[in-house]
Amino acid sequence: MKTVNPHMYDNDPSWGLPDPETQPAFYDSVPFKRLLAFIVDLVAIVILSALVVPLTAFIGIFFFPFIVAVVSFAYRVVTIANGSATPGMHLMGIEFRTSKGEKFDLGLAFIHTALFTAWGMFFLPQVVSVVLMLTTARKQSLSDLILGSTAINKPSRF
Repeated sequence: MKTVNPHMYDNDPSWGLPDPETQPAFYDSVPFKRLLAFIVDLVAIVILSALVVPLTAFIGIFFFPFIVAVVSFAYRVVTIANGSATPGMHLMGIEFRTSKGEKFDLGLAFIHTALFTAWGMFFLPQVVSVVLMLTTARKQSLSDLILGSTAINKPSRF
């Protein structure tokens, strides 16, 4: 069984990501899949947060948005660090990769999630991020451009 080497995607040695011109399949529908993954993950996060409320003797209902924010941050960091994708992203068949084509580690998952959370607090960076995903060759969000990472369709294993 032959596996795809993520470091061999591109002829440019400074990038380990697939070349969007010669291998566009890695980026096909990625922004739409990211949106669907976000919705799936949001539902999971709200359910997990609701399960936390009884553990607070139901006092947590008064600060439920804070619980959702904490659960969301932990959910994203842990799942991205363990598989370079959230469960929603896995379901949609996409994953994050570094500029070298490697999967995310805990540190990068934390930084990416922190940036994602920061952009989510403000309207303009969120709009910029969406516009970038729709217009850049590698479909990169604002966080991805800063970190040199992107989300790609999972490579097939032959």
